[in-house]
Amino acid sequence: MTVIDRRSLLLGIGATAALPGCTAARSKTQATSRATRLIAAARSQVGVTTRYDSAYTVLPFPNGDVARVKGVCTDVIIRAYRAAFGLDLQALVNAHRRAAFAAYPKRWGLSRPDPSIDHRRVPNLRTWFARRGASLPIPHGAAGWRPGDIFTSLVDNRGTHIGLVSDRSGPNGPLIIHNIGLGAREEDGLLAWPITGRYRWSID
Repeated sequence: MTVIDRRSLLLGIGATAALPGCTAARSKTQATSRATRLIAAARSQVGVTTRYDSAYTVLPFPNGDVARVKGVCTDVIIRAYRAAFGLDLQALVNAHRRAAFAAYPKRWGLSRPDPSIDHRRVPNLRTWFARRGASLPIPHGAAGWRPGDIFTSLVDNRGTHIGLVSDRSGPNGPLIIHNIGLGAREEDGLLAWPITGRYRWSID
């Protein structure tokens, strides 16, 4: 590319960016694209992760994972962010746990961070997302949820649950991609249990 061509290209970019509404439109498109990538990465786990297995497993660090045929609800989120953006929640949660251990729930009898399990526990992910400023108000009913939102809920006596809001809809609102016992699935279930949190991270 010649100097003149390069200058013309830069001037063209600058002129386009200066048009009214252009920056906002580009930002919205970029956010939509990132949400789409995250959802696609979560959806790719359907039919691959076919089992729910909460057994403690010593993982490599960073980017550690159990066999993809199995996992828990948090693994859907962890795998989606790794596949879509190369963001490793195992390493990110571990780093923050080492820096601010007292900020996390006092459960499980731990006296120090454990990189094999910390990021796979819903209360820890909730804390981490909240400390990143990713918390959002919980909508009243199905309206107000956006594709790429992360939800947490309280499921009967089974404890806390987490999943991703899809860009597809069902009779009761947006579908969700999650693993609640039968492997990764995309299904109508967002409002099946009381919602305890809504988060949106690294897609806007």
